[in-house]
Order: sequence, then C-alpha cells, then structure tokens
Amino acid sequence: MKKEGEIRIPSGCAIAGVITKSEEKISGKLIVNAMSVMHERSNGLGGGFAGYGIYPEYKDYYALHVFYDSKSAREECERYIDENFEIINLSKIPVRSTPKITDAPLIWRYFVTPDHNRLRDSQLDEKEYVARSVVKINTYIKGAYVFSSGKNMGCFKAVGYPEDVGEFYRLDEYEGYSWTAHGRYPTNTPGWWGGAHPFSLLDYSIVHNGEISSYDANRRFIEMFGYKCSLLTDTEVIAYIIDYLVRKKGLTLEETAAVIAAPFWRTIEKMPEEKKRLYRYLREEFPSLLVTGPFSILVGFENGIMALNDRLKLRSMVVGEKGDRTYFASEECAIRNMEPNVERIYAPKGGEPVIVRRA
Repeated sequence: MKKEGEIRIPSGCAIAGVITKSEEKISGKLIVNAMSVMHERSNGLGGGFAGYGIYPEYKDYYALHVFYDSKSAREECERYIDENFEIINLSKIPVRSTPKITDAPLIWRYFVTPDHNRLRDSQLDEKEYVARSVVKINTYIKGAYVFSSGKNMGCFKAVGYPEDVGEFYRLDEYEGYSWTAHGRYPTNTPGWWGGAHPFSLLDYSIVHNGEISSYDANRRFIEMFGYKCSLLTDTEVIAYIIDYLVRKKGLTLEETAAVIAAPFWRTIEKMPEEKKRLYRYLREEFPSLLVTGPFSILVGFENGIMALNDRLKLRSMVVGEKGDRTYFASEECAIRNMEPNVERIYAPKGGEPVIVRRA
C-alpha cells in the first residue's frame, strides 16, 4: 500500500482568497479556517498565506521575509542588506511553537528602503533595485531565501498543512484587506520550506493548483531578463512572468491574463476586429509566456486579487460575493466557511480572469 505523499493526485492542492473593498480589516483567522475545510486536498508538504495591508505602521517600506539555513547565512545576508538598504526595523518573525511544524529554518523580517546613494548610482528605479537585490540574495547567498519583498504585505509559508502553518505564524494576530492561501500536494517537485506557496516578488504573490507543462520554455524565456528560478517549484515562474509583463512591459492584468491563458487561435479569429488585433499581438509578442497545463491561480497585488483558470478549465475555481467582500476558493465549502450567507456563487470560465480591485 502506498503511503501518504506517494500517491499522485493531479487535482490536489487547495487555494483560497478574500478581499474587501471597505475599510474594515479581515483577520488572518478567517482564511486559516477556510483552508481547514479543504484539508484533504493537501498532504502536509506545504502550506502558506499572503496578507495585504498587514503592516500599516511600515507601509512605506519593503518588508523582506527571509529563511536562513544557518547563522552564517543570516550574517552574510544581513551584511548585504545593510550595504544596500537602510534598515528601519529587523526582528525574528513571531511564531507559535507547535509539534506539527518541525525543522523550521531561521525566519527573519526586515523593513527596509533602498540606500539613497546606491539607488542613485545604480540608475534603476526603486522597484527594479529591490527586485534585483532579491534575485541576487536567492541566487548567490547560500542558505538565504527572500520569500516576500513587497510593501505593506507579507507571505508566510512552511512545510505543513495550511491550518497548522497559520497557527505557527500566529496569523490570528494579523489583519489586512486581502488574503490568499494555499495547501500543497506536491506532484513533480519537492516539498520544502522555500518551495511552499505563495511565491512572491515585490507586491505580487501567487498561489497555484495544477501543473505547468510549459515550465522549461517559460523559465528559459524569463531568465533572459534577470530573473532566476531557484526555489525548485514550477509555480515560481508565474510570479516572475506577472512581474515582467505588468511592471516591466506595462501590460494590464487583463492583458497579462490573455498572455498566460491565451485563447486558441480559432477563438481569436471570431473576436471583433479591434479585440482581435490586441489578442493577436499578445500571442505573437509573448508566445514563450503562454502557460500550458491544468491550473487555477490567485494573484495577490497591491489593492487587488486576480483569479485565473487555464483556458480549458482543468482545475476548479469558485468565486463568491457578499456586500463589499469577494471570496475565492477551490471548493464552495471554503467560501461558505468564510461567509455562510454568501449572496452569489459562480465558477469563472476557463481563461477569463476575475479581477477585484479596491477603490
């Protein structure tokens, strides 16, 4: 008999999210509880969360969340951070001891802003400076992994079931305007702390259910532009694709979705002429960034969430609405756990993004 973790379940993994358009804060406890009802979609080899609006007192600074394998890795990384940034605050990330989360690395948090002189000399804009610094740490400092680097947001992930990861990171003590979450069932890649979801760069974070059969083509293309896939999980490349298309190329999220989950050519040919020209251009300009294979993803970004299925809708995704809140999940039960009196529930079509933005 095969043991847990040895059985391949292609439809496994669980994702969930919630966002409010109002000024009220959403407790991290809500999203942790939503993940608990999808427990069987994970196998304990990865869980994680991303919260937005959780650091209002440091909202103007980049929050670097870092895993360290050793004290020497922390010392080397902190030297690099100190040389290239002004550190406003640093500390261990508060955790709660639990027997279900073991073998934890050193987990530190730094609120920083780029060093003024180094930023000027680099001739880069602020976000590119930070992004390059994150890639450099993850690529060249052995045993150091920056797994979150945005402003007023943070990722929290580990090897474990998501509800245990939420308990470990004390997410019930955090409040924000949006949350995304992931429960992992690894199929083709290892389960380890850096490989848990979300994957994040700057303000973008990705949680993903499915497989990326186009990973090598996507990775080879995106690494030509300074990115480096170093965390041993195919989902990482999606975070870099979105950062590249939106921040560097200036595409909208709607256009970015049309690259990642591009319509078939026969569908494009039936579109009105103006729309047809746009979709033809996107397919011809970015063919190597078409993500193939079954997937459903949630993209967290500053003041919003985007949900997207592959164009054949081979993975589940449900959206719910009630008042100022919108909910997302792999299963309806998770939405009803967050809001028992949800007013509307629907399943988005394959390849059609659902984008919710705060005012």
